[in-house]
Amino acid sequence: MKKIFLLVFFTVAGVYAQADKVKFAAQIQNRNSDSIVIRSRGFSKILKADKKGKFADTFEVQPGLYQLFDGTESTTLYLKNGYDLSLTMDAKQFDESIKYKGKGEKENNFLAKKALDSETFFNSLDSAQDVAGFTALIDGYVKKSETAAADTTLDENFRTILKAQAQQEKQQLNAMAQKVVANKKMNGNASPAFNYENFKGGTTKLEDFKGKYVYVDVWATWCGPCRQEIPFLQKVEEKYHGKNIVFTSISVDEDKDHDKWKKMVSDKSLGGVQLFADKNWKSDFITAYGINSIPRFILIGPDGKVVDADAKRPSDPALQAQLDKLLK
Repeated sequence: MKKIFLLVFFTVAGVYAQADKVKFAAQIQNRNSDSIVIRSRGFSKILKADKKGKFADTFEVQPGLYQLFDGTESTTLYLKNGYDLSLTMDAKQFDESIKYKGKGEKENNFLAKKALDSETFFNSLDSAQDVAGFTALIDGYVKKSETAAADTTLDENFRTILKAQAQQEKQQLNAMAQKVVANKKMNGNASPAFNYENFKGGTTKLEDFKGKYVYVDVWATWCGPCRQEIPFLQKVEEKYHGKNIVFTSISVDEDKDHDKWKKMVSDKSLGGVQLFADKNWKSDFITAYGINSIPRFILIGPDGKVVDADAKRPSDPALQAQLDKLLK
C-alpha cells in the first residue's frame, strides 16, 4: 500500500533548479548491497560504499522527491541543492530505523515517519465497516500532511508538494474505501459463479468445488505483481495439500495471449486449477466482484458463499492464519 504514497509524491514533485549541490551521506548497518541508488524520473545517482561501509557524494538535483533504493527496499527522500543530509539506518529494520541529521532533516524525517504511519493506517482499515468509518480514518491520516503543509519552518516547495499530495491521496483513498465497503457487503452472500476453460481440458465451474473452500487468484501473464505472488501461492498450496480447499487461478489475459497463458502455466509448472476467463476483464465473474486491478484474491466457502471478497495475498502471513482457523 505504500505504493500509493510513493506514486502520489512523485507526480507532484518540484522541478526548478538551484545553484548549490546536495551533500548526502549514509551509514547503513546490515546493508543489502555495497551500493545505493538515488533516483527519480530522469535522474539516477549510484553511491558506492567505502571501506568503512559509508556512502557519500555531492551532486546537483532539482528540488523534489526521490527514491533511495538499497537493492532490496526503498524509501522516499526530499532533496534540494544546499541540503547537507546524513542518513543512518539498519537495513534489517528498514523503515523503523531511518534517521536523518543535518540541513533537510525535518522534511526527510517527516517522510520517514509518514512511511511508518502509512503501514499502521492501512492495517487499521480492516477495522472499518462502513464509509463513515473509512472516512474518519482517512481524514485522520491525511490531516498529518495537511498540518505539515501549513508549517512555515518546512521548505516552501516541500509544503507545496505535501498540500497537493494530501488532496490527491484523499481522493484515491476515498475511492478505495468505496470499493472496500462494496467488497465487505459481498461477504456472507452467495458468490457469483464462473464456468471457464481449464488448462487441462474442458471447462470448470464454481459448483464443481461445492463442499470445499475455494481460494481464487485473479491474474494475468503480463502482471508483474501477480507473478511475484506465484512462489508464495505455490508454498500455500503445498502446505494445505490434502485439506478441504481448492486453489484456482483465473487468467484475465486477452484471447490473443491465450497461447502465452498456456505456455506460462506449463513452463512455470503452475499448480492448482488453472482457468482462462471467457471475456477477460468483462467476464461476468470478474465484473460481479468489481475487479479492475490485479492480482486479486477471493475466498469462497464450502456452501458457495463469499468468505472474503478481497482476501489476503499468499505473501501475507495473515492468509495462512485465516486458513488454519477455517481448516482445523
